[in-house]
Amino acid sequence: MRRSFTALMGRMQPASAEHVNEDDSRTADREFMSTLAKGLKVLASFGEQRPTLTLSEAAALVGLSRAAARRVLRTLTSLGYVVQHGRTFALAPRVLELGFGFLATQSWIDLVEPHMKALSQAVDESCSAAVLQGTEIVYVARMPAPYRLLSTTLAVGTRLPAFHTSLGRVQLGFLDETELWSRLRSITLSPYTPSTIVHPAALIERIQSDHEQGFSIVDEELERALRSIAVAIVTRSGLSVGAINLSSNAARMTRNELRERVLPQLITIRDRVKPQLV
Repeated sequence: MRRSFTALMGRMQPASAEHVNEDDSRTADREFMSTLAKGLKVLASFGEQRPTLTLSEAAALVGLSRAAARRVLRTLTSLGYVVQHGRTFALAPRVLELGFGFLATQSWIDLVEPHMKALSQAVDESCSAAVLQGTEIVYVARMPAPYRLLSTTLAVGTRLPAFHTSLGRVQLGFLDETELWSRLRSITLSPYTPSTIVHPAALIERIQSDHEQGFSIVDEELERALRSIAVAIVTRSGLSVGAINLSSNAARMTRNELRERVLPQLITIRDRVKPQLV
């Protein structure tokens, strides 16, 4: 659950060019609360790889002095979001209120989940939903199949690279080209498999092409043998609020089968919930 909360809050990584630029722009905002930002950064620094942190580790991770980190951690402990065990700190169950508070405001998730479950059972494959956050997707619903597709366990809150997933590309397609390039330049492109698209211009072209056709297929780019297809969930006004996909082992379902057998069902789900989304 720690991983899920951290994902929904969003990891604030000072070393990221994207976040450095955001911090620079905020210095001119007189209403920006730096103290609150520090607290959120400390909360977001916990995760699956860092379930506990010492005072020194928290200070180093978020770029704070030991004194500032101490004040933040003591405040979070007093509020019940963090617990202290000797020299280490860990997230407390209360942080789930923040993550699930977000999910509670996303009505489209409740609308698509029954249809996702039905689709997953009909084709015996995994069906998922995710939202776009910066250069990553965050899973907000998941109907797993009995087969294990990824070497990493997927669950609500799991983050994956948006530029190399079908769930990410269908949502990135709603951004203008300037914003697409901005996000792409903030990350380092590296191949996950021999099929991974790592040329920036080719990635932009693929995203825009997928947007025009209304769906995205990612074929063994994130992990060998993993093939998926996704469509965006849009409101009546055409705003993208998330995406749903179906993933399969490449040995069980071809690209043509994804298009002919799965895509019409994903589109049906999208079209059923669209009239209910303002």
